[in-house]
Amino acid sequence: MAEKKDIPVVLNDRIYTLSGYENDDYIQSVVNYINNKLAECKSSEQFRRMNKEHQNMLVALNIADDFFRIKNQADNLTEEDTEKEKQLYDLRHEMIEAQIKHESDMRLVEEYKEQVNALQRKLIQLEAEKSRSEQAD
Repeated sequence: MAEKKDIPVVLNDRIYTLSGYENDDYIQSVVNYINNKLAECKSSEQFRRMNKEHQNMLVALNIADDFFRIKNQADNLTEEDTEKEKQLYDLRHEMIEAQIKHESDMRLVEEYKEQVNALQRKLIQLEAEKSRSEQAD
């Protein structure tokens, strides 16, 4: 199991030490996301006029909104993936059925070729007998 480590980060212009099992790059990407969300909110004059509690609540709501939008996208992609897997299964099933039918048809073709060959041999034999019969007369 990975070791728990302390990672110093700058969050909202303040230094914090975060502890966790994730790698530094992951922790930094989370912190960068939060800092970007804060900068986005701070660009609004209305946001800057709010007290800290309201600002924090608005940032949390914005992050939650991002989370639910992405979760919805992930759920939709999962549904699409499931549907595509079902379509792929159906196509494979159709392909197997077509292969089986093709093999069956090819066996019939071979049987018909054998029958044609046998009939051609029989025809040659009958023509030879007819020819001998005509010569005997």
